[in-house]
Amino acid sequence: MSDLVKIYTLSTCSHCKATKQFLDDCSIIFEFEDVDLLEGDERKAILEDIKKWNPKCSFPTIIIGEKVIVGFKEDEIREALGL
Repeated sequence: MSDLVKIYTLSTCSHCKATKQFLDDCSIIFEFEDVDLLEGDERKAILEDIKKWNPKCSFPTIIIGEKVIVGFKEDEIREALGL
């Protein structure tokens, strides 16, 4: 599994927390950004980045290699990770 896993989350979102927990439970190394904890230009830049992947800008936005999964969809995440 060499694909980079990046997730954009909100610190208060239960689906985001479940996604992080699931990836941890599967021993997947991932990067995440709690967008609601960012401010100013940094937050604006991240939101622009998310819109490229997910125009609705909803959370969690999960990027596995070139695949984008919006929401905590365990089956899709497993498939994308090859689990």
